[in-house]
Formats: sequence, structure tokens, C-alpha cells
Amino acid sequence: MAIPVKLPVFEGPLDLLLHLIDKNKIDIYDIPIAEVTDQYLEYIRQMNHEDMNVTSEFMVMAATLIDIKCRMLLPREVNEEGQEEDPREELVTQLLEYKKYKYISGELREKMEEAGQSFFRKPDLPESVLAYRPPVDTTGLLQDVTLEKLHQIFREVLRRQEDKIDPIRSRFGHIEKEEVSLPDKMTFVERYAVERRKFSFRNLLEGQKSRIQLVVTFLAVLELMKTGKIRICQQEIFGEIQIESLEDADTVVVPYTEEVDTDGR
Repeated sequence: MAIPVKLPVFEGPLDLLLHLIDKNKIDIYDIPIAEVTDQYLEYIRQMNHEDMNVTSEFMVMAATLIDIKCRMLLPREVNEEGQEEDPREELVTQLLEYKKYKYISGELREKMEEAGQSFFRKPDLPESVLAYRPPVDTTGLLQDVTLEKLHQIFREVLRRQEDKIDPIRSRFGHIEKEEVSLPDKMTFVERYAVERRKFSFRNLLEGQKSRIQLVVTFLAVLELMKTGKIRICQQEIFGEIQIESLEDADTVVVPYTEEVDTDGR
């Protein structure tokens, strides 16, 4: 009755070659190819041939070893620089690369196992601490932009609105009072800022259709800047004033009500 022999499992042909090199204490830069090939083929004969995909990889390496063994018996080829080429050079390079990756994978596996044994405590800070928000620095929101510059742009836009009025036709027809509320305009400007992220202060004002719309929009910008929802900056002196949203792009803007005060509540 034959005694069953359990062979060690290798991850591939290079893994088997490294095992044979370490087992025989061979210098990887000077592999006795004949000895290693014989031991390699002996292992192949004892392998379980049920998985053809795995077996084929070992057979390809066996053919490579036999080819190198045959080339070692022939006169050495000379390259363009006049140096003799070693048939084992390519195989040695592959073994060194595989050995390096195998070592790194072992290090990563150990770190993963160490990390799996670590446990972290969840934060248990009081709700009052978690809900704290630092006060808004209104001077930092302006970033060297003066109210005088904002007022100048506001006056220029007002003048353009007056130039659009027909001096003759404007005297005819029924004129109704235009209802514009500061909370509605704050809601509009905040949504405008969240959607566009960064835009020109001048373009925002020019999009308004009347004087009262301009005035309320200007007030809405000041209120939103005061509550830290937007920031105003100027890249260069006398340059265009830009408004930038300080909220996330997916922020859902809640409409303001008539009870809104200077603190944005």
C-alpha cells in the first residue's frame, strides 16, 4: 500500500523556485540550473493535476528551465558590447522581483493583522461642544473689499437702470407698487450663491429689474455676508468684486421668513 505524501502548496512556479533555492542554500545570482531543474521536474511529477490552469503555469516554467539548461551547454552568446550573455539572467531578474513583492505582501499582511486587533473608542463629546461654531469674522469675509467700493458699484448699476427708463412712455400706464421683501431676496441670493459657487457682484445686481430690487438685493448680500453664508473678495485693486458661497454645493436653502433679524434667525 502506497503511503500518501502531502506536498507543500506554492503560489506559483516562481514561489517553488525560491523554495528550492532557499532549501539548497543556492546563490540566486549563480543558480546551478541543472540541479534546480531536476528537483523542479520531480515536484511537477508529484503534483495533483486536477487544476489544469495551475498545472500549466508550472509546465511553462519547466519548459523555460529546460531551455536554459540546454543553452548553458552551448557556447555563450555575445552581445553588442562584446560581453557574454548569461541565459539565467532573465530568470534571476524575475526571481528577485517576485521575492521583493512577496516580502512586501508579507509586511502588509502583518500590518493588516495588527490593525485588526486595534479598537477605537467613539467620540463622546457633549452635544454643546459638538454644536459649537466659531463666531463669524465679518472683517475676514470682506478681504480688503471696502463698503465704499460696494457702494460705487451699487450706484453704477442704479444709474444704468435709470438709463433704461423711457422718459416718455414711462409717464403713461397704471403704476403699481412692487412688493419686494428682504427675506425673499435673501433666499434668492443664497440659492444663487449655492448653485453658482462664485460669481460677480456686478452681475448679480445687473440681473435685477428695478431700483427697489437693487436696493433689497444689496441689503440681502450684506445680511448673508454678516451671517457667514457668503464671502466677498477682490483679486486686485480696482478689479471685479467676486461673491463666493461658504456653504456646501448640496446645501438645501431654507426660505427666510419675515421674522428674520440681523443675526439671520
